[in-house]
Amino acid sequence: MLKIKNLHASIDDKEILKGINLEINPGEVHAIMGPNGSGKSTLSSVIAGKEEFDMTQGEIVFEGEELSELDPEERAHKGIFLSFQYPIEIPGVSVTNFMKAAINAHRKANGQEDMRANEMLKLIKEKSEMLEIDRKFLSRSLNEGFSGGEKKRNEIFQMAVLEPKLAILDETDSGLDIDALKVVAKGVNKLRTKDNAVLLITHYQRLLNYIQPDVVHVMVDGKIVKTGGKELALELEEKGYEWLKPEQV
Repeated sequence: MLKIKNLHASIDDKEILKGINLEINPGEVHAIMGPNGSGKSTLSSVIAGKEEFDMTQGEIVFEGEELSELDPEERAHKGIFLSFQYPIEIPGVSVTNFMKAAINAHRKANGQEDMRANEMLKLIKEKSEMLEIDRKFLSRSLNEGFSGGEKKRNEIFQMAVLEPKLAILDETDSGLDIDALKVVAKGVNKLRTKDNAVLLITHYQRLLNYIQPDVVHVMVDGKIVKTGGKELALELEEKGYEWLKPEQV
């Protein structure tokens, strides 16, 4: 599904990613862990096409198509979803209306007509019930006055409605208490299928207690220095990151 080869990227002429190689297949959950400043969030941003980052070398291939010339919106329409560490607030736009606009924009980009109102409401109702979201929540302005847990749950709701092929969750556990973390993890697990894939960016092992990864990668100084199974996350929790160095690649 996703193949990254020798990816280098920089911001303001400072190199952040220094040769990333990564392959994710349908049905898999990959976790990327690493200390602050290792390049984890930069990697998610570059995959999604955020324009402040310059991809200077390498390639990103998604379902057989090279992405480097596509803007973030085009990548999203092809099925790449990126959650944010700090979701923005949009006063005056309800969660439901935002989702209606997102769904129809996605359909238009793929040559489809707008979804009929009754189908739209049925879909939103179905997904909100699956994620145990109160209907009052859907009428609130997007992220305005939301707690950290509510913002994250809202992003998982967006993911559920849009059904992306690849979901990139960038430190989705950041700032969550244990109850909110469980809610988010439950939603992600419900949405896993044999046809989609998830890339989790996280600093801590605790999220992986609730979302079982197939593969764990460790980033240090812009490189993936170690790859293993879920037991690698437990080893990191015990030892920290100091024992891993970029020259181990």
